[in-house]
Amino acid sequence: MNGKITIIEAGRTFARLADRKGDFADWVAAAMGVSPEDLRVVAAFNGHPLPPAEEVSAVVMTGSHAMVTDREPWSEKLAGWLADAVARDIPVLGICYGHQLLAHALGGRVGYHPRGGEVGTVNIRLLPEAANDPLFQGLPPLFSAHVYHHQSVLALPPGARRLAESHTEANQAFAFGKRAWGVQFHPEFDEVVMEAYLDAEKDQLVREGFDVEALRGELRRTTSAESLLRRFHQLVAGDFPPWCRCPAAVTPDSHPR
Repeated sequence: MNGKITIIEAGRTFARLADRKGDFADWVAAAMGVSPEDLRVVAAFNGHPLPPAEEVSAVVMTGSHAMVTDREPWSEKLAGWLADAVARDIPVLGICYGHQLLAHALGGRVGYHPRGGEVGTVNIRLLPEAANDPLFQGLPPLFSAHVYHHQSVLALPPGARRLAESHTEANQAFAFGKRAWGVQFHPEFDEVVMEAYLDAEKDQLVREGFDVEALRGELRRTTSAESLLRRFHQLVAGDFPPWCRCPAAVTPDSHPR
């Protein structure tokens, strides 16, 4: 690959969790199986300069505790940079906040979901368009994923392809053009991270009407969701033939519900 894979940080996790488990960029890198020398991490939320496009081989945009609708200057600047990256056919994967910001950058609409937030481990259902998508093809039609978000992509960008949904979230994943994807769920989360979020936000979640103990009891492995970051890296590294049918690389999860 020419240039470095770039992880764009839209925020950081809770300090106590970071002390134990690392932060968003660490989880993304580990899930991708990428060596540190092949990565550039840019703290966009702290105003760090975004790299020139010619120095970037692929982009992963992290989640955040911020809200896209706040239209922070760093976020709006990053949106313009993402739109340019997509126009240049640079592979892009946006996660949670990154998913929403990518949709916003390309002309979609982001806001608070009328049914409230989505928290915990949920079932993701692939839609017919996913069968021919280079990143999603070969995944089970139903798989588990961890989610934690209060805002959603309420309208996809014009020309985007809807790839997945959950019970409460119509736009769990979308693709745009040849090499850009957004996922509302967290492929970088494991059960320890998801439980830490339930613990850290317990009081707020209870006020919002969530049964935190029930959510804790539903935590489970999310093997297929976790595989997306490694699959993304394989695609941009050329281990799979780019933008054609790729071999299945994962096994189905169990679904207790």
